[in-house]
Amino acid sequence: MTWGTHMNASSNADPRELDKFGEVAHRWWDPNSEFRPLHDINPARLAWIDRHAGLSGKRVIDVGCGGGLLSEGMAALGAQVTGIDLSDKALGIARLHLYESGHAVDYRLISAEAMAAEAPASFDHVTCLEMLEHVPDPASTVAACARLVKPGGQVFLSTLNRNAKAYLLAVVGAEYLFNLLPRGTHDYTRFLKPAELAHLCRDAGLEVLEITGLRYNPFTREGVLGADTDVNYLLRAQRSA
Repeated sequence: MTWGTHMNASSNADPRELDKFGEVAHRWWDPNSEFRPLHDINPARLAWIDRHAGLSGKRVIDVGCGGGLLSEGMAALGAQVTGIDLSDKALGIARLHLYESGHAVDYRLISAEAMAAEAPASFDHVTCLEMLEHVPDPASTVAACARLVKPGGQVFLSTLNRNAKAYLLAVVGAEYLFNLLPRGTHDYTRFLKPAELAHLCRDAGLEVLEITGLRYNPFTREGVLGADTDVNYLLRAQRSA
């Protein structure tokens, strides 16, 4: 599978994806809504990022921040967080939730590509979780993340593997059998194999440091990191110093 690398900043977004998440944005912070899996896995992925990034005092940008679940989590750990997204409804909910939580996050309606052109090499670390499977050109997003991070800084990514097991669990199971996610949440053809994502990172000038799996148990409502990358996985990369 190949991806283009010449999309402009405004074209690397799927209007159907933005509409889909915009329609349910008001339920983003409800831990029992369709965003329940994100709430359940957030502690594990947040701890993983903090362990490697040492978030306190760091300037971090959360690409595709949605309603701000990860952004607020990083802010709570002392990071100076900028959250960017192209869904104005999701950002509206994210901003409203700051009044409830008391945290400080700078939310902006801007694409990763436009932000990279405006503020290259401005962030200690970049996060882009659960987003790459929703954009037309993941290579463009990864390249933008690489441009946003300072030399020596890290980029944290997550997405879904593309294989039969991932299709059965993340699409058939999560969307049709257990109703954990709305039907149509994921397009299997946009899933990325770890080797493919690693290739995109290297093309963008990033050194891949780690790929780790994330298993989600809907019954215990826990996300656990481990060696199994068959379905969900996270990748950590670094821009050359």
